[in-house]
Amino acid sequence: MKKVLIAEDNAVKRELLRELLEMRGYAVVETCNGEEALQQIAETQPDILLVDLGMPVLDGFGTIQRIRDNPSFCSLPVLAVTAYAMQGDRERVLNSGFDGYLSKPINPITLDQELNRLLSKNSRQKGFHGSSSSYHRK
Repeated sequence: MKKVLIAEDNAVKRELLRELLEMRGYAVVETCNGEEALQQIAETQPDILLVDLGMPVLDGFGTIQRIRDNPSFCSLPVLAVTAYAMQGDRERVLNSGFDGYLSKPINPITLDQELNRLLSKNSRQKGFHGSSSSYHRK
């Protein structure tokens, strides 16, 4: 079973996302901010992280920077889940190191597509012994 880590400060949105993921067969770990997410990455080793951009303590942009700077976590697929939907926001998010972008409210079909794309991409990058290969970002 694939494990998804959610970093979302809004409890209602976090619960909705958890329910969508659990209905699709994912194991879910929840956090309220980027700092908690970084701790949980080390402890639970998720297959993918879904992170809100506007969180207290450590926002999504600070979280992605710390993930990409850490050799142990840098290959973790990270999907931005955000209400930022203005022109140019998608490009800004992707140029910051995120692997994908989902706007709120969440469209379940788009969620499925992004999870399948990122998890299959990550599976292809792992060797036969499960070690992640490194890859370059913009």
